[in-house]
Amino acid sequence: MAASKKAVLGPLVGAVDQGTSSTRFLVFNSKTAELLSHHQVEIKQEFPREGWVEQDPKEILHSVYECIEKTCEKLGQLNIDISNIKAIGVSNQRETTVVWDKLTGEPLYNAVVWLDLRTQSTVESLSKRIPGNNNFVKSKTGLPLSTYFSAVKLRWLLDNVRKVQKAVEEKRALFGTIDSWLIWSLTGGVNGGVHCTDVTNASRTMLFNIHSLEWDKQLCEFFGIPMEILPNVRSSSEIYGLMKISHSLKAGALEGVPISGCLGDQSAALVGQMCFQNGQAKNTYGTGCFLLCNTGHKCVFSDHGLLTTVAYKLGRDKPVYYALEGSVAIAGAVIRWLRDNLGIIESSEEIEKLAKEVGTSYGCYFVPAFSGLYAPYWEPSARGIICGLTQFTNKCHIAFAALEAVCFQTREILDAMNRDCGIPLSHLQVDGGMTSNKILMQLQADILYIPVVKPSMPETTALGAAMAAGAAEGVGVWSLEPEDLSAVTMERFEPQINAEESEIRYSTWKKAVMKSMGWVTTQSPESDPSIFCSLPLGFFIVSSMVMLIGARYISGIP
Repeated sequence: MAASKKAVLGPLVGAVDQGTSSTRFLVFNSKTAELLSHHQVEIKQEFPREGWVEQDPKEILHSVYECIEKTCEKLGQLNIDISNIKAIGVSNQRETTVVWDKLTGEPLYNAVVWLDLRTQSTVESLSKRIPGNNNFVKSKTGLPLSTYFSAVKLRWLLDNVRKVQKAVEEKRALFGTIDSWLIWSLTGGVNGGVHCTDVTNASRTMLFNIHSLEWDKQLCEFFGIPMEILPNVRSSSEIYGLMKISHSLKAGALEGVPISGCLGDQSAALVGQMCFQNGQAKNTYGTGCFLLCNTGHKCVFSDHGLLTTVAYKLGRDKPVYYALEGSVAIAGAVIRWLRDNLGIIESSEEIEKLAKEVGTSYGCYFVPAFSGLYAPYWEPSARGIICGLTQFTNKCHIAFAALEAVCFQTREILDAMNRDCGIPLSHLQVDGGMTSNKILMQLQADILYIPVVKPSMPETTALGAAMAAGAAEGVGVWSLEPEDLSAVTMERFEPQINAEESEIRYSTWKKAVMKSMGWVTTQSPESDPSIFCSLPLGFFIVSSMVMLIGARYISGIP
């Protein structure tokens, strides 16, 4: 029985999906796109100061090893031969910045996460050096000057971390986003590890020219970044190197398997959702929320706060595709905040149960601008607020408002996308961990007032990385020809409220967003720790009320 099962499966492809909240390793059948097995490990986030977000690069790497090992064990229990894994793809949280020592393999500082705000004063001082009539940063990169992107994080590390400065001086330093750190480590590290990235991740650094597809000398000089520490830029689908198994990894059968796919997580989801045509779009609900629309071979620049980014380049000799992107910083992260900071839920899954109990926010609105506001506002001075509270408000209403916040933010970036593209989307394709929440999906359909369409297999980010890896030249086990792509079963959510009610709720949300802006002064948190004690009184009043509500309901007090 086992032998015939193996024969039916054919070539398999693995995918590392390294996100902000967790790491996963997933294995797919390359002929059917069926997910055969996976393992997931949650990743810690460190908040050493207000607005700072860091992760341990070694913990991230260890989590990858653990996920590979556990998944291989599960495949063995299913009588699936792991020697059938013919390629591995990597998908990763973008922008998060790592600098490490190429001689020892040790990180020289924690990874500075994409959500981190410590570089706001750097951004402000740099923005004064960009001519008003020639924003060469945006025209070359498609990105606004923001704390979100890697260049300013790397600049902070060069200015503030002596170990990084010394390693650069001594030609020992390597820079990379998470994909680079993982590929270098998985292909041997100090013993010949490959230092590379792909065009999608490079396009999020603010150092990469999205037209010439090269690191840009003018941008590197503007940010003061030495070009010799940058990784080699490759396509999203080619053999970068072969797996060299760490002594800590028992899954020795993966030794020598090519790593042949690499995509930033949102590009990977676009591929996994098979949005290969101009005008096709998807929205991913993860730590943040990211709406990408394929614009084909043309760079489309937004007039409404969206980013222009590289969507994918599926082979060295294949053309590059671009996308418009609406980026929301806080989506799933607000659920984690309710769990870890307020304690009103014990697990992320509980949010659906709480929201279902009341079926409304009862006039409570939650703007989770923990890292300022991203698209379409790009307003770093904003901070999170919960407003519309009454004595009747309880933790269920706050839970519902948190879910609504994710949907309202998506509506804002979808409206911007429709204005830029000129043709409104008739439905929204969705994916990501939060899409398992049926209340969220129904709310999203109601607030957008268009159908929301969700694949039955939600792991589209990992699927996209696996497709790129399996299709690479020299691997060739996954066909990306339209006639060979597997049909996907979809679940559809139709709007269930009238358009007028949808608009009233949305306009009230916009009022709440306006109230969230201007909370933070321009004084720099990176130079003055006392600013962390100077949040406005209103913030503490709202926070105290929320904590009180949470504490009462946790302890069962009516």
